Amino acid sequence: MPVNLASRYAKQVDERFYAASQTAVALNNAYKFNGVKTVNVYSIPTVAMRDYARSGLARYGTPTDLQNNVQALTVTKDRAFSFIIDRGDKNQSEMVMDAGRALTRQIREVVVPEIDTYVLDKIARAAFAASHTASTAATKSNAYELFLKGQESLGNQNVPDSGHVCFCSYAFANFLKQDPAFMKESQRSKEMIDKGILGEVDGAKIVKVASTRLPTGCSFILTHPEAACAPKQLEDYKIHDNPPGISGWLVEGRVIYDCFVLSQKVGATYYHGPAFSA
Repeated sequence: MPVNLASRYAKQVDERFYAASQTAVALNNAYKFNGVKTVNVYSIPTVAMRDYARSGLARYGTPTDLQNNVQALTVTKDRAFSFIIDRGDKNQSEMVMDAGRALTRQIREVVVPEIDTYVLDKIARAAFAASHTASTAATKSNAYELFLKGQESLGNQNVPDSGHVCFCSYAFANFLKQDPAFMKESQRSKEMIDKGILGEVDGAKIVKVASTRLPTGCSFILTHPEAACAPKQLEDYKIHDNPPGISGWLVEGRVIYDCFVLSQKVGATYYHGPAFSA
């Protein structure tokens, strides 16, 4: 006669590891998108110097009207999710299927990584389009040198020497940690380590990022907080208790966001990795 063995499911949920948002440290909030879809940002060009002429009527040169340029920042990402937790499923799973916890899990494991991935991709593509890029394979012997090349690129664009942020893959971070030159120059504290910052060197914070949030094959992205803004116009999360037609909870969320690299600040971006396809 067969023996019927009892089954039990643990009340504790085997939660996945997750990383909090990592891009906020490299973004600015100077531009307000409240109540509008598009913000127009002006930039004013300059004129070239010329030799002064000691005769004639246009000794300073022929004057022309000073123009202005406009960059339209239009928010395009309008994303949503929805799921149901049936009341019977919750009761028969020892109450582990809690709607509030499920929503928190959805935000930290799906919403936050999606936005970070989008932001880093936009910064990387802007740098690549402006030819602020390199693709030399990184090793433990040249990692710090490659990083300094990126720093050189920002310096040549008159970007302030302090405040840089370097988002790097764990593979590139491992190379840095094996490069004696980097370890000699880096400054680290417990607070930095707790925030996932490998160290600060040459005016830049080194932030380790999972490869899933970086463009494919990317070693690192250098930027400055003045270079990009990433407005989140709407973060709307709802838990409906027993909505019509459902015995349980309907969980919904909507996020409207985008990321923009300012045209006059693109010099504060640098991308090290393979070329982007068109």
